[in-house]
Amino acid sequence: QVRVEESGGGSVNAGESLQLSCEASNYKRREHCIVWYRQAPGKEQEAVAILDSDGQEDYRDSVKGRFTVSLDSAKNTVYLQMTNLKPGDTAMYRCAAVCGYFSGDSFISTKVFSFQGRGTQVTVSS
Repeated sequence: QVRVEESGGGSVNAGESLQLSCEASNYKRREHCIVWYRQAPGKEQEAVAILDSDGQEDYRDSVKGRFTVSLDSAKNTVYLQMTNLKPGDTAMYRCAAVCGYFSGDSFISTKVFSFQGRGTQVTVSS
């Protein structure tokens, strides 16, 4: 079973950057996908980015061009590099080993390999 643990959150000003980490034990690059989710207070959780088992990336529209997902296979860690952060990006960010795809801003899960981690908080001030 894949287990994930997030880290790297913090408090930044608008326009600044952060890099989140998702360390995934028992992760197999060609079998598992990693999805980053976020949930702001009072809002539903939404998928932000996916790195699939073919190494392809996809993102929800609101973060395209600002967020980048990448893998360090030696560390079994998937990163979410976030640039030009906006107050609307403030949320608890979690990752999970889930395969699926974006349909517009909706994320359709097709296979779940892990639970989400405890998350890491990102706060962006204007």
